[in-house]
Amino acid sequence: MIRFKLRETLADREFKEGRRTNLDEISAATGINKSTLSRISSVRGYNTTTDNIDKLCRFFDCPVERLMEYVPDEQVERMKE
Repeated sequence: MIRFKLRETLADREFKEGRRTNLDEISAATGINKSTLSRISSVRGYNTTTDNIDKLCRFFDCPVERLMEYVPDEQVERMKE
């Protein structure tokens, strides 16, 4: 499963800039719908487009691995227990 790390990336940005950033700001800057951003950050196993990933990488000025990671199915199953 691919796990998105949008919340963590957002928290890092907020710490570095010393100010809050909300999904409305990200949506306005990237053109990604706010509800899509909310799903990316909170729905386990959410599937989004590579175009959205590209826009988020550009917004956060980061490599793709900062926004997402691969978690083996076995590990996901252990997390559920």
